[in-house]
Amino acid sequence: MKMLVPALFALVAAQAQQPDRPARTDTLPARDSLLIEMKDQIMDNIPVISLDEGGMGDGQNISSILTAGRDPFFSAASFNFSAVRFRLRGYDNDLNTTFMNGIPMDNLDNGFTPFGLWGGLNDVMRNRELNLGLRPNTFAFGDIGSNTNIDARASRQRKQTSFGYALSNRAYTHRFNFTHSTGISKKGWAFTVSGSRRWADEGYVPGTYYNGWSYFFAVDKKISNRHTLSFTAFGAPTENGRQTGAVMEAMELTGSHYYNPAWGYQEGKKRNANVAKTHQPFFIFTHDFRINNSTTLTTAAGYSTGERSTTALDWYNAADPRPDYYRYLPSYQQDPAVQQQAREAIMANPNLLQINWLALYEANRGNWETIRNVNGIAGNDTSGRRSRYVLQDRVIATNRFNANTVLNTRVSDHLEFSAGATFQAQRNNYFNRVNDLLGGAFYVDLNQFAERDFPNNPNVNQNDLNRPNRIVGVGDKYGHNYDINVRRASAWAQGVFKFSKVDFFLSGELSNTNFYRVGNVRNGLYPNNSFGKSSVNNFTNYALKGGMTYKIDGRNYVYANAARLTRAPFFENVYIAPRTRDFIQDNTTSETVTSVEGGYVLNAPRVKLRLSGYYTNFDNQMNVMTFFHDEVRNFVNYALSNIDKVHFGTEFGMEAKILPNVTMNAAASIGRYYFNSRQNAIVTVDNNSSTLDVDRARQTIYSQNFRVSSTPQEAYSLGFTYRSPKYWFVSLTGNYFDQMWLEFNPIRRTQGAVDGLDLNDKPQAEMYRSIIDQTRWDPQFTLDFFGGYSWKLPRRYNLGSNSFLVFNGGVSNLTNNQDIITGGFEQLRFDFATRNVNKFPPRVFYSFGLNYFVGVTYRF
Repeated sequence: MKMLVPALFALVAAQAQQPDRPARTDTLPARDSLLIEMKDQIMDNIPVISLDEGGMGDGQNISSILTAGRDPFFSAASFNFSAVRFRLRGYDNDLNTTFMNGIPMDNLDNGFTPFGLWGGLNDVMRNRELNLGLRPNTFAFGDIGSNTNIDARASRQRKQTSFGYALSNRAYTHRFNFTHSTGISKKGWAFTVSGSRRWADEGYVPGTYYNGWSYFFAVDKKISNRHTLSFTAFGAPTENGRQTGAVMEAMELTGSHYYNPAWGYQEGKKRNANVAKTHQPFFIFTHDFRINNSTTLTTAAGYSTGERSTTALDWYNAADPRPDYYRYLPSYQQDPAVQQQAREAIMANPNLLQINWLALYEANRGNWETIRNVNGIAGNDTSGRRSRYVLQDRVIATNRFNANTVLNTRVSDHLEFSAGATFQAQRNNYFNRVNDLLGGAFYVDLNQFAERDFPNNPNVNQNDLNRPNRIVGVGDKYGHNYDINVRRASAWAQGVFKFSKVDFFLSGELSNTNFYRVGNVRNGLYPNNSFGKSSVNNFTNYALKGGMTYKIDGRNYVYANAARLTRAPFFENVYIAPRTRDFIQDNTTSETVTSVEGGYVLNAPRVKLRLSGYYTNFDNQMNVMTFFHDEVRNFVNYALSNIDKVHFGTEFGMEAKILPNVTMNAAASIGRYYFNSRQNAIVTVDNNSSTLDVDRARQTIYSQNFRVSSTPQEAYSLGFTYRSPKYWFVSLTGNYFDQMWLEFNPIRRTQGAVDGLDLNDKPQAEMYRSIIDQTRWDPQFTLDFFGGYSWKLPRRYNLGSNSFLVFNGGVSNLTNNQDIITGGFEQLRFDFATRNVNKFPPRVFYSFGLNYFVGVTYRF
């Protein structure tokens, strides 16, 4: 025990390098020596523990911590760190697994859990089992981040009826919700219905809005003491006007960190061009079979269908309509006098930096054209107002089927065995659809970039050679149209061994993943590689994990866990440009993950504490990015491989009762997440698939030791809660965040970006640093208040045996700190001629200032 704490902190203080740098042209490649600081903090998902207060004698079995339960770090950090999009251990979201009623809910296309599919249904999603890190699970092999099993079946809901209302100034303003659960009747039936309505005419950020509904229905039938059937259906049709990232110059001109370039006035009303819509209803059937008192078999099948889409402006042979396009900003002007005039004009009228909807309509209404040979039919001509600008829907239509079965059995007092098998199939149809012609009569399905590059070829500009010169109207598909089909099958087994002083477990999984592309249109640039079914990409993977807990006594525990696994890549990181063709990256392979964790747990009557450390290594990841390359003057595909990362750190959580009615909660996380390899890039031009000349096509990205972005790598929380014997409570919590980094542009970390710069010349050395160095944001602080009161109504107001009014509310960011950057990215453009990093400045997002939520619920 004396060696544990120093060892954990030594892990955090281990080497951390300065960002890797391209080789200078006048010297050998040089890497700066490393320097790493240490602090205390990290995230809000962690290995969870469940401890029993009893059993401290050496001759007795001491309760295990191999099962899920409340964890002091997770309890303290789960809400307090959300303002900065804190991620557990810096892991990507695809490393967290969610099950519901026995089936996996994660998307096969990107591994993310689509929580929005049941948004607003909190009342019926409260029954959940949560394991964090490498702990064993009773419902799946699990992932290395978090593993959640939501049990939303009707028989598991509390018998009650509730009505609720909430008021907020966040994404939505008002929320109504209703839930009714019958409990299990004498005949074995249980029913639950629930629904909610959430809306805001304008959210916290100007131009945003929210319009959401949700519904839920569940029925259970207990056929016998051994068999129970369950059916659950839910959905959440939602529409919301969104915020897009903005550049600092535009924020300074408009005087707000919440400048949103996605909207503009139309006939005196704000209209957002970036609207997200989703509705994917889900249906789950579950069968519980209690084989005997020690063994259960749960089998479930689920199906989901529907669309998710976002709108965006699209245009043909016309000026860029985005109000913050870099050529429209004052900084683009070379003449200082003109630049100053532009600044003054925008500051006097900030609406100049919003979408000019009227101008788009006028451009379309004034554009009369005749389209020849529509659909490839000679003489089939159409004349009318051809839209130069349209509003498009970028649609993903999904059909998904999941089936899963899990066996849990208690073999003896010392052995618990679990095993399961899963099959998942998902088909995504990706396409564009005309949402609004903006005053025009039709749009033509052509590729203007191919038209520019190949002016003498009449076919390359056709998005669909099977229907050339196709006229499209509102509701029609156009542009790209393809399917991705993904299948995954897996089987796993786990043994948990429990003894008086030591517990340990071993788990293993074998899986197979395959996917392929089906093109629904024949693209003019790639007529032989765009239409029909592609070859199948197939990956067989394994996963192993195990761990041990030493039970010092009934209150003190130490544990260590380890895992080694391979993961199939996601199709979006394999296909180079699936919009137009079926080409894939060379040497496509699975990534490898190695992870270890260990810690100390204290569970005493007045103090709960956990201190732990972890180290995770990711090898052979891939990525594909498409963007406009200013040197090539064309869209290019950046196929990245050899992406390796290291995540390590320390987590600390404590809950202590310092006075009879006062509890102190503390959480701290120190992490270092960085890339530990030089990535390889193969660059191809999007419009002709040609690989650039050798010097530019095969590039080394000097990414080694650059930090992982989009999450604080340090986070701290300290709060105090007072709970009154009269059923009310208040809490005040302070949070501190540091080590927040901007997502870097890889093409700026190449040899070509700094060729010829002399580091012995001060101005050139400064330019070199401005190109290469990664941006780190300033540390930030927030202060949050929360309170609540539960009032048992007098008998005369009761509609049931007991009626309650529950009030709760919270104010986040009490100091109204509006300087907290929650995310951002360097634009994937770089001017190789001038090397001016400010020509394409980063786009960022800021956290809300002071915001609140108050609600009241009536339960009976």
